[in-house]
Amino acid sequence: MDRHVDAPARALKPRLAVVGGGWAGLAAAVRAVDAGYRVTLLEMSGQMGGRARGVQVEGLALDNGQHILIGAYQRTLALMAHVGTDLAATLDRRPLELRYPDGRGLRMPSAPAWLGFGLAVLRCRGWNAADRWALMRAAAGWAARGFRCDPVLSVDQLCAGLPASVRELLIDPLCVAALNTPAQEASAAVLLRVLRDALFGGKGAADLLLPRGSLDALLPLPAGRWLQQAGAELRLNQRVLSLQRGTEGWTVDGEVFDAVLLACTAAEAARLVQPLAPGWAAQAAALRYEPIVTVYLRCPGARLPAPMTALLQGDRAPAQFAFDHGVLGGTAGVFAFVVSGARPWVDAGLEATGRAVLQQAAEAFAPDTWPQPPQLLRVLAEKRATFRCTPGLQRPPALIAPGLAAAGDYIEGPYPATLEGAVRAGEAAVALLRG
Repeated sequence: MDRHVDAPARALKPRLAVVGGGWAGLAAAVRAVDAGYRVTLLEMSGQMGGRARGVQVEGLALDNGQHILIGAYQRTLALMAHVGTDLAATLDRRPLELRYPDGRGLRMPSAPAWLGFGLAVLRCRGWNAADRWALMRAAAGWAARGFRCDPVLSVDQLCAGLPASVRELLIDPLCVAALNTPAQEASAAVLLRVLRDALFGGKGAADLLLPRGSLDALLPLPAGRWLQQAGAELRLNQRVLSLQRGTEGWTVDGEVFDAVLLACTAAEAARLVQPLAPGWAAQAAALRYEPIVTVYLRCPGARLPAPMTALLQGDRAPAQFAFDHGVLGGTAGVFAFVVSGARPWVDAGLEATGRAVLQQAAEAFAPDTWPQPPQLLRVLAEKRATFRCTPGLQRPPALIAPGLAAAGDYIEGPYPATLEGAVRAGEAAVALLRG
């Protein structure tokens, strides 16, 4: 790495500007250093992490939104280990469990893929024999077709023949958690890819990996330290204003680089490349977004039945999942309620959303869950959390021009807007630039 070579050797390395310090940008920067680039990372905010970053709320180290990982996130886990993250210390790993406060739900045992899935379906509380048979028959059909379907199908259309109880307890919560798009508008093709890699991806692929603390400790802080020790230059609070192609390479705000990797938002990337690649810019700018709201509650002495509890969403019940930070090793008595596909609630206002979640928390759990009425700690909204993962969506390609690539969870690929999608996009963009 750079710290082990002299200045003349460093000068021979190609210079790469990585614009954006989210998970895609950090993945790209790390892989680029490994590939022999001199990396300069430019981030417009004052911290790394993008839409998966830590925040301080009344002295508590929380996140801008509650995130989870799963065992199938192979590239993300490999990257974290590469930059020195202690995976055992920072992640609570346990079998996938969609457990509801009334005891219904499904739990994936530690077993080979199809055996584990079959056992989970057989033991699921809340389904009868007909429900179980319908899901197993549907899953066998998806597998026989290679987990592929007509790209214009929605999740609603794909699952039209499944019983309502199967949709309620499994399909709909998985869809909104993975794609952040309601089932009636979500891409069936993308959901099938998620199901293939998670539920049927091999032993441990479906495991839940729940952060024990702030997201900063998972990747942004370790990757930042690793990059600085490797000789990369990190510039915070620097928004890139101009990008031009010159005779010697690419010019970023007047500074010459051999190549540029845009790991910023789709809107920022579209702004920068519009004069250079108007078609690509138009495709990126046309993406539409879905918000996620995280409502933090505080109730000293309270404890939920599981670290992550699934919730039934309704017209007056916004959240699909609740997380107990105390059980996960964070601050006891702090709880995160996550509202995915949150457009109607953002439109209603964050104050109204907070009140609705307070009411949902009181009604969804047994009365003795709360020693006293929970109090609202903070309502955080990521209004452009993910692109809307709709059927037939055409996402922009990674390569924009020779020496210019884009990385982000919105770039064309098989995955929805997830941490794994971002990391894979960052690494793939570096490979494209290398040729």
